Amino acid sequence: MKDYIAKLVELSKIDKEIDSFGPKIAEVEERLNRAKKDVETLRQAIAQIDEEIKECEVKKAKNELHLKELADKLSELEKKSAQVKTEKELKALQLEEDIAKEQINFANEEIARLENLCESKKEEREALEQSLKEQEEKLKEIEEEVQKEREALERQREELFKKKSELIEKIPQQILVFYEKIRRWAGNSAVVPVKKQACMGCFMKINDKTYAQVIKGEEITTCPHCGRILYLEEEEV
Repeated sequence: MKDYIAKLVELSKIDKEIDSFGPKIAEVEERLNRAKKDVETLRQAIAQIDEEIKECEVKKAKNELHLKELADKLSELEKKSAQVKTEKELKALQLEEDIAKEQINFANEEIARLENLCESKKEEREALEQSLKEQEEKLKEIEEEVQKEREALERQREELFKKKSELIEKIPQQILVFYEKIRRWAGNSAVVPVKKQACMGCFMKINDKTYAQVIKGEEITTCPHCGRILYLEEEEV
């Protein structure tokens, strides 16, 4: 029976290693997902700045059109001023001219502001494009690394499954069923050592009778407190 207990201990360790692959693979995938997210964030930022540049160009075009309309209006006012007959009409035309000139100045200032803004946005876009290029290259490298890590982890897992299959063949079915029953609720702590006469699963002290049974190893002994399978490590012996 001691041999079967030793095999259960080994089986428990293999199961623990197999279960550890889940978090390892998740960690590898998370690194790849973070890199993809960084690329997507940059793409969204570029799309946003493209919209801002487009909006800026539209506003600039509207101001340029308005400026042309004002220039035409000013030209018309100059023609009318040559035909005025009264001082009242002259003053009215001069007032319109002053307003038109003021609007022209404002339109010119707004066009200059929008040109600077557009230029600034374009420079910002170029910087984002460069960052995106670098991030895409980095993503490609990470994808290659992750693929290699996935394959390596899969090989290791397959080797462990093979090792587990070979080990299972050497353990009686009723013992395996008993082990799996405990493992359903205890997970990877289904088989635990006894140290200083205490179960290392629930950390409760076991009685002398149970401890003696564990030492003898003539049968599979479980913890009277938690029900886990107990074994004695060599140093404890």
